[in-house]
Amino acid sequence: MEERKWKILSSEYLVKRPWLTARRDKVLLPDGRVNDEYYVLEYPSWINIIAFTTDGRLIMEHQYRHALGQTGIEIPAGVVEPGEEPLAAAKRELLEETGYEGGEWTHFMTLSANPGSFSNLSYTFLAQGVEPTGSRHLDATEDLEVILMEKTEVVKILERGEMIQALMVAPLYKAYIEGLLS
Repeated sequence: MEERKWKILSSEYLVKRPWLTARRDKVLLPDGRVNDEYYVLEYPSWINIIAFTTDGRLIMEHQYRHALGQTGIEIPAGVVEPGEEPLAAAKRELLEETGYEGGEWTHFMTLSANPGSFSNLSYTFLAQGVEPTGSRHLDATEDLEVILMEKTEVVKILERGEMIQALMVAPLYKAYIEGLLS
């Protein structure tokens, strides 16, 4: 398949803050058309963790999300810091948010929230056999409760549509399809 990359003719930052960076590009399409206003939201890479404890339960979080004004069930997640590898970020976030660490880690999948307007990727890691260390270190904006759930409970939450964060639902469904949640 032919590469259809657009050429950036000019670029202007509209907002450049730690948690929100918005850019307006003027782009030349391969067929010669020019789009004067193409908007890109730049985010750092994100990570998600599907973490199983030594007794086979999943580490889940009950967390409020202000943009939707809702509290929901999620898997541990976070942001990759500048210069940090995604796996290192996943291990750091799991420890900071839940107080669990160790186990065997594998890359599970990589997704884009919206490749049309988001510049980043979301990496999901599978952590098996993690254990509590007892110490959590939440960020100033984090207010979450850690919940250990049986695999069947997580499947029921998915079936009922109670999880709505797409970048978390997709890897959990993949885990279900691959037999990790049965």
